[in-house]
Amino acid sequence: MSAPKLPARLAARTDELNVAHEAWLWVKVNLAFLTGAVAVLVIGVVLARVLSKWADRALTGNTRIEPTVARFLSNLIKYALWAIVAITVLTQFGVQTTSIIAALGGLALAVGLALQGTLSNVAAGVMILIQRPFRVGEYITAGPVAGTVQAIGLFTTEMLQLDGLYVMVPNNELWNKAVVNHSRMPTRRFELVVPIAYEDDLGAAKAAMLELALGDPRVLAEPAPLAFVASLGDNAVRVGVRAWCKASDHLALSWALNEQVKLRFDALGFTVATGVPAPR
Repeated sequence: MSAPKLPARLAARTDELNVAHEAWLWVKVNLAFLTGAVAVLVIGVVLARVLSKWADRALTGNTRIEPTVARFLSNLIKYALWAIVAITVLTQFGVQTTSIIAALGGLALAVGLALQGTLSNVAAGVMILIQRPFRVGEYITAGPVAGTVQAIGLFTTEMLQLDGLYVMVPNNELWNKAVVNHSRMPTRRFELVVPIAYEDDLGAAKAAMLELALGDPRVLAEPAPLAFVASLGDNAVRVGVRAWCKASDHLALSWALNEQVKLRFDALGFTVATGVPAPR
């Protein structure tokens, strides 16, 4: 004869008791591992918070590090600490983390290949913020791009051209080009070369250009202005003047001296020769 079947409700109750008993046995057997895992989790969370806050204060409080770089490094350290805590806790629970780490590494590689251009801009942005080839407010040229830097981000740099146009440049484009910073140094050299005819008075031309340079208050006394003969061409003598000024005065000084030299040479009856390179 077959054993009598238990009522459905009683059978379900029996199954619940068996599951609870098995769970209790598992807890008793693995109590040491559970205690260690909980302890590692608590200690890891506390240490991760303390270290991440300390790193954030140390980075953001350092005036030599750009705020954008400081925030990026602070977040990177925080996420790295949390990842270490998570892997350590999983190891305490007996989870084989080798396969998980390998899968995460493969996923990171796939994401890196898919976002290769974007990540190169991030890397270039970090290097720009660390190396500081230019800062906000400085005027730079890099290849075909020129303008005053408005903002430097991890992905792009915002610039304002002299004609008022807004330009957003990927950081990778700036990092891979030679950057000329027109505002970094406090002083700049100005040079003006004008071709005149061989019949004109060379000494008078040099004296006139030097006088005009010395008479402009934007020209610095040291290094002293200098008038010179740049070259002897087929049709003209290229006479010039070289002077130093503040970087902020360079453009205005160049406009002023170009105009004043033209007017003075006209008054002296000199002929500005043609067929030679234009004045710089």
